[in-house]
Amino acid sequence: MTGTPLAQDLFAGIAVADFTHSLAWYRRFFGVEPSFYPNDVEAVWTVGEHCYVYIELLPDRAGRSMLMIMAVDLDSTVAGLTQRGLEPLRIENYEEGMRKMVYADPDGNEISYGGVSTTATGPASATS
Repeated sequence: MTGTPLAQDLFAGIAVADFTHSLAWYRRFFGVEPSFYPNDVEAVWTVGEHCYVYIELLPDRAGRSMLMIMAVDLDSTVAGLTQRGLEPLRIENYEEGMRKMVYADPDGNEISYGGVSTTATGPASATS
């Protein structure tokens, strides 16, 4: 893309089948309460400047989402997830220390953190 960016904000949505169950899981995943609730079936977390991840009760679409957040400090982020009892579904290693840590929510949606890692945390399932 060239020229002026087209967006000023990004909202990445994840469809879930059971709002209450998923809300508890995402609270653990992010380690904080949602930033706001637009209504009774959505919760939104601020994950960066003008960047938001939200869950929404949409049972017919649940389990098909994939998104990745580039972490400021991947190792600290993963350590926090581990302390909160979450382990990655898989780990992908790339050149120059880049890693992608893939987690699955209760519906099977994949939400990942990526970034440079200085530690080896678990076996790699994919190498590029």
